Amino acid sequence: MRVDAVFENARVLSDRTPTSAVAVLHGRIVALGEDAEALSARQRVDLGGAVVVPGFHDAHNHMVWFGTNLDEVPLGECTHVDEVYAAIAKRAAEVGEGGWVVGHGYDQNRLVGGHPTRHGLDRAAPGRLVQLKHTSGHMCVVSSNVLERLDLATVPAGGDVVLDTDGSPTGLLREQAQLLLRPLTYPVPEERVVRAIDRASEVYLSEGITSVQEAGVGGGLVGQTPVEVAAYQLARDRGVLRVRTTLMVSSAVLHDLPDDSGFGLDLGLRSGLGDEWLRVGPMKLFADGSLIGRTAAMRDDFAGEPGNRGYFQFPEDELARTILRAHRAGWQIATHAIGDRAIETVLDAYAAALAAYPRPDHRHRIEHCAVLPPEGLARVVELGLIPVPQGRFVTEIGDGMRAALGPEREDWCYRLKSLVDAGCVLPGSSDRPVVNGAPLLGLIDMVRRRTSQGHLLGSDERLTPAQALRAYTYGSAYAAFREHDLGTLEPGKLADFAVLSADPTEESTLEDARVLATVIGGELVYQAP
Repeated sequence: MRVDAVFENARVLSDRTPTSAVAVLHGRIVALGEDAEALSARQRVDLGGAVVVPGFHDAHNHMVWFGTNLDEVPLGECTHVDEVYAAIAKRAAEVGEGGWVVGHGYDQNRLVGGHPTRHGLDRAAPGRLVQLKHTSGHMCVVSSNVLERLDLATVPAGGDVVLDTDGSPTGLLREQAQLLLRPLTYPVPEERVVRAIDRASEVYLSEGITSVQEAGVGGGLVGQTPVEVAAYQLARDRGVLRVRTTLMVSSAVLHDLPDDSGFGLDLGLRSGLGDEWLRVGPMKLFADGSLIGRTAAMRDDFAGEPGNRGYFQFPEDELARTILRAHRAGWQIATHAIGDRAIETVLDAYAAALAAYPRPDHRHRIEHCAVLPPEGLARVVELGLIPVPQGRFVTEIGDGMRAALGPEREDWCYRLKSLVDAGCVLPGSSDRPVVNGAPLLGLIDMVRRRTSQGHLLGSDERLTPAQALRAYTYGSAYAAFREHDLGTLEPGKLADFAVLSADPTEESTLEDARVLATVIGGELVYQAP
């Protein structure tokens, strides 16, 4: 048998004992180890003793949002609100009168001076339209001339326009109030979406990412355009969709189908349609908001803010109805729920849907599943749900999360090991661009769990390096119903893998690992300089 390629002289971390080589034919693995080495091949690639792991798979990211951010003003490193204004002023000097200046990534928890305000933006960028996106994506600040263009008399439920002490808007729009900007910013042109996919994909390949799940397309807070799936198809046609992608469809674009035939997209499209490169995945639904933004729905007050328990994005009964209708129509469901009250409500909704219309192996998900008390964890397991927390959050925004929760609740925050020990299949994900999405950083944080100020957040929630790698490969594939093709290196599966400089499953070498190359379908698609 003559194969397309044999990648040899490596330490291949397969589901079996580590082996030495991978043989590829027509994009799939056909043999490992000595069996692979013995085959005749059109190409033999000497990996020089490097470590080969399954391609990293980010189970919750925002590719277009990240790719678009690459053209915006980065604010994540700012430590004082005046630095934010200076960065905006610098960009404004390059933009004509009446043009847009957009920044991203600020976090008031890290800024001396707190949230920027419209008055500060007016001074920094006079005559320009300014929007600053919070790192969480759950709020933004706009300048006065943007506010003037918004219909502030019709703020959507599940959001608010923050007011100053004199009753005037500060410029901060939270949660669903951001939809007021839609007449000015939506839809994003298709070519801009394709460019964002292209730029994001290039970064992903350099990090060993071979598959992703896009956490919301088409509408709502996360959608870029009502023809977003078409933009992904166009990116694939042009060869710039460089990673395998599962699209979560925003609940905002699902609707009742004719003759009571279901709930979903026209023609009855639902989860599972697609191929090895581009697929329709779950329905994406928002229950509540942000922990660091203190808009997540909580059972008790946020620390230091009497009376503030956050809020839901939608009325709780509407949330439950949407989950029931989508479940009945055969959709996999991925519900964003961060606060413990939101998680409790979502658990009730899933339980009711499954009781009314039992379905084995539904793999419904709770995205983030951030503040999970013991009784909630037990119900996640009982209902067969997939929790999708983000390990990297601990380092980058963990101090803000601790401040929001207080010491009595912080051990419930972004649990990992408790979920694994309880029998959950845990995916790995980043929620990029909320935080840095490089998987090797994510693995370190899932093992170390140290905040940027050095606090150990949830000492009992640390994973072993092997468990962390398993999450970022097999766990993510399982969450997308892709474990038969992805997630492990075995004959018959797609030949997607990352070549690393060190073994990420060893505590002593975890932090030394670097991506040397990325292979998708047996093709070398990235090689480090």
